[in-house]
Amino acid sequence: MGKQYERIDGRLREFIERQPVYFVATAPLAADGHVNVSPKGRSGTLVVLDELTLAYLDFGGSTAETLAHLRENGRITLMWTAFEGPPTVVRVHGRGEPVFRDDPRFAELLGRFDPSVDGAGLRAIVLVEAERVSDSCGYAVPLMDYREDRDLHARYFERKDEVEFNAYCERKEYVGTSIDGLPALPLPLPPRPN
Repeated sequence: MGKQYERIDGRLREFIERQPVYFVATAPLAADGHVNVSPKGRSGTLVVLDELTLAYLDFGGSTAETLAHLRENGRITLMWTAFEGPPTVVRVHGRGEPVFRDDPRFAELLGRFDPSVDGAGLRAIVLVEAERVSDSCGYAVPLMDYREDRDLHARYFERKDEVEFNAYCERKEYVGTSIDGLPALPLPLPPRPN
């Protein structure tokens, strides 16, 4: 059954890095606010920085609920589940922070990722400090076969230069502010550091 861990050790790290998809959950403080759960899955866009710190690349796409919730309160949970092999679910509850493109830490953090995953449409890097690391059984999670990553997202944003991407973000509903009216992505986007 489930167990809590002091840190993201070698076995947990290997499990996390092997999963092709994970989920990010955040919520505003308001009781009537919208809870958000986002799937993440572009290969190489999540790194375990150390035994208590993870980071993932935040790209344009739908809304910016996660960024808004993190700016307001920092609460975040990441969850991975095994769709093959032993039935396992791993959760990291913690504090998250969006690191925007004009933050002095942005370039250094980006350097921790494989350069091949950096691409057009990158809005921010989400930094997560683990406060609770646990696993549980995944007995009810179905067995599924992974075929390959979809490349539609990357191809879509590769067609946009920085000016076009900025315009995309500015006209997209719920990117500058969340569906609950919280500040989300700062607009206009600052330029990418060189």
